[in-house]
Amino acid sequence: MTRKAKSGDTVYIHYTGTLEDGTTFDTSHGRGEPLKFKLGHGEVIAGFENACIDMEIGQRKNIKIPPKEAYGEISQELIQQVEKKYFPEDIELTVGQEFMIGGNEFQTMAKITKIQGDKVTLDANPQLAGKVLHFDIELVDIT
Repeated sequence: MTRKAKSGDTVYIHYTGTLEDGTTFDTSHGRGEPLKFKLGHGEVIAGFENACIDMEIGQRKNIKIPPKEAYGEISQELIQQVEKKYFPEDIELTVGQEFMIGGNEFQTMAKITKIQGDKVTLDANPQLAGKVLHFDIELVDIT
């Protein structure tokens, strides 16, 4: 009988993640070792974890994960306009630049998406929010 991955198991997965247009956003290949995580502990996005349950060692799958099972939809509440005066004067602001924002109890990364006059638009959504993710996964081992 072949062992299948179940909640509580530590699994080792090789994967390649791509967007709808085929662009690779992440891969374990070339790192020398597969991704290791414990099933049922929420260590990876829900859609990825769910796809690994009941897989057998050596099995491969191609999966499609909607935003609600990945990084969520884009939240307009996490996109804010800020005046330039709130940024350090010695930094030249550019679109794509990332900053740590927030206070002592809550901090997150935000990316500059637009600069217009004295206004800077910051987006604190996860980079892959709102995106459908595709993964080619292979279960390498179970412990």
